[in-house]
This record gives sequence, C-alpha cells and structure tokens, in this order.
Amino acid sequence: MAFIHAYHTDVGIKKKTNQDALLVKTAKTPNGYVGMFVVCDGMGGLSHGELASATVVRGLSDWFEKELPDLLHSSQQDEDIHEALEACITEQNEKILEYGDETNTQVGTTVTALLIIHSRYYIVHIGDSRAYQIQEQVTRLTNDQTLVAREVERGNITPEQALKDPRRNVLLQCVGATKELEVVILTGETEPGTVFLLCTDGFYHKISDAELLEELRPNPFLNEKQLKYKAIKLVDAVKERKEVDNISIVLAHVV
Repeated sequence: MAFIHAYHTDVGIKKKTNQDALLVKTAKTPNGYVGMFVVCDGMGGLSHGELASATVVRGLSDWFEKELPDLLHSSQQDEDIHEALEACITEQNEKILEYGDETNTQVGTTVTALLIIHSRYYIVHIGDSRAYQIQEQVTRLTNDQTLVAREVERGNITPEQALKDPRRNVLLQCVGATKELEVVILTGETEPGTVFLLCTDGFYHKISDAELLEELRPNPFLNEKQLKYKAIKLVDAVKERKEVDNISIVLAHVV
C-alpha cells in the first residue's frame, strides 16, 4: 500500500501563536510503504506550548527513522511496536517535565499519532486531539481524555450539554504534565480507499461528521494537490465559523 497525504494548519482568529505541531513521514520498504502521521496540540504560556508539541513530533520523527526499521523484521511486530511507541512517548514526557522544572513553567501537549505498516495501523493517543477513519461512514477511533468526556461516559451530562460545558478543555492527561502517563495504543486493519484524518480540538468543535463524509468519503484522489485542497477547504470552513483555537488536520489516503 501507498499513501496520498496532506496537511493544513491555521492559527485561528484569536491567538497570536500556533502551538500545534504536525508530522508526515513515509518510507518505502521491500514489502510496501510505511507512514507516520502526527498531530500535537501544545499548551503553556509564551512559546512553551510550541516547544512541548515540537518535542513530541521530533521524538516520533527520530523513532520512525532510527527504531522502526528494525521492528519491521520482528516476529512479534504488534507487541514490539506497542512497547517501542510507549517508550518513545514516555521519553518525551520526561524531557518536557524536565524542561518545566528547569523553567518553573507548566507545559504539555496532546499527541495523536497514526503509524501505518502495510495493511496494519497503530494509533498512539493522549489528550483530546482525534483520529478518524473515513470509509462509507465516519468512525472516530480515539476517545477524548477530558473531564467532560468522562462526565458524559458516566451519564452525568448529555453529549449536547458537553458541547457548551465550560470544562470542555480540561484534560485528564497530556504529555509533560505528570510522571504517571497512560499511553493509549490502538491497532487495526486498513484497506485501499480509506482516508484517515487526524486533528486538534480546534478543528472538530465546529464541523460535523456529515461534512467530513461529504468531503472525504472514499474518493479517487489522484494526487496530493487534490487532497491538500480538501484540507484547506475544511480548515477554512472551521475558521469561518469563528473558531478561536489553532486549527490543524492531517489527511492520509491509503491507495
């Protein structure tokens, strides 16, 4: 399998800096292509949030180049990749914690990363960025690690109430906040025609699954220019609806 991919990010209508960080990397192997796609949403005053998100992106980029090649030959690939990805995120968590201690600041970042190896995918998730799989329907692959999402799960508030709850942005965990970190790793199978969408929370608050399906349902995207057009169109639609947060998406079309 191969990929057509695109990304787009916008500072939004209110913030002066963009603390989101993105990564798109692909490589050709004897058995086909592999790809790593990442979104991170940094948090912290001044430029600290940017540093946190960039740290995780850089760590995953290095992992893809230096560690993944050996794992592709593993006889226990799922187990070994799980362990290696968790170790990578734990290492970035420690780096950001150390920086926060040295500068006496509270910083952190979400991370939602998608690794595709031939027909198998792996998702690493912490925080409230999201991963979607778009085929004949839109499937959200990740759960928001937020206080409000937990309240909905417990039946204390409705999904409709959650949309306007002032605690909507309170995270249960993020990379760089505490030493204890529960790295969620999901796996599944993919097939040609699937579109994966990764996004920060600034994107999904003001757009519906129906709109995503209309723009990205299995579609013979012929090149990255066409997919880039879709990415820009979707982000611009969110911005026009007065989204105040940074807005970022990464699209990966499996072909």
